[in-house]
Amino acid sequence: MARIRLRKIQSSDSKFLYELLKERNPKSFISHKSLPTYHEHKQFVKSFPYSRWYVIYFNSVRAGSISITVQNEIGIWILQKFQNKGIGSKALEILIQKSPTKRYLANINPKNKESMEFFEKHNFKLIQYTFELKNNETKKKNKAI
Repeated sequence: MARIRLRKIQSSDSKFLYELLKERNPKSFISHKSLPTYHEHKQFVKSFPYSRWYVIYFNSVRAGSISITVQNEIGIWILQKFQNKGIGSKALEILIQKSPTKRYLANINPKNKESMEFFEKHNFKLIQYTFELKNNETKKKNKAI
């Protein structure tokens, strides 16, 4: 039987996390528009930006990562070769056990149907759509008027 476990992220995980990030389809990005450089990514990992951040192990192999912010926003990514094996579901279950709270959120790019389906399958409910207006776009529009 496959064993899923979580280990806290360490600075030495930067390379694995970058490979995981590079594998993502651009439609899954919500926090940035393009892939950061490895140096930028390494600095991000060193900053320990999440309340809890883990490498997901499938048996003894790194298969993905899962995190939760101080606002209880969950992020998860599984390497493609390990997807659809129940790893994400078990990792989510473990994370919720380790971080009990009344409410969890998952911010997902609306184009990322797979993630939307994953969280819906785990009883997350759609509560909002978020729109963005960049300040420079406002200035361009006002100049045209």
